[in-house]
Amino acid sequence: MRHGVRLGIDVGTVRIGVARSDPHGILASPLETVARGAGDLARIAELARESAAIDVYVGRPAALSGRVTASTEDAIAFAAALGELLPGIVRLVDERLTTVTAHDRLRASGKDGRRARAVVDQAAAAIMLEHALDSERQTGARPGTDLPGEHDG
Repeated sequence: MRHGVRLGIDVGTVRIGVARSDPHGILASPLETVARGAGDLARIAELARESAAIDVYVGRPAALSGRVTASTEDAIAFAAALGELLPGIVRLVDERLTTVTAHDRLRASGKDGRRARAVVDQAAAAIMLEHALDSERQTGARPGTDLPGEHDG
């Protein structure tokens, strides 16, 4: 397993959840919720630089069937723009059901829907990052896929 912090990014239409791993790639923790809009890419790039992140995983949502949706296209476009600011470290990873799982976990912990909204995006990013870390531990390979037009190096 490579040593270094990874970030998980859950892109929504209103908010972006950000999670961070420890340097050993063992734990994923909610970090921040960034408002979607002007300055969102710069803030996430700043978080990546502050953390000296070796990878930034952007969730690629899709329908359960795997079909591409408007959310899929939005996440890919967001990842591509983030990749311009953080070349070589932004990857796309599957994030199906992470938000549903995050809602379930928060509900099980006693948080109600209104209060949970502020953290559900961070929780979804942490769940997605946990899956990516698990994949890397199991396979020894970087999880996810390169951005369109990039190649592994």
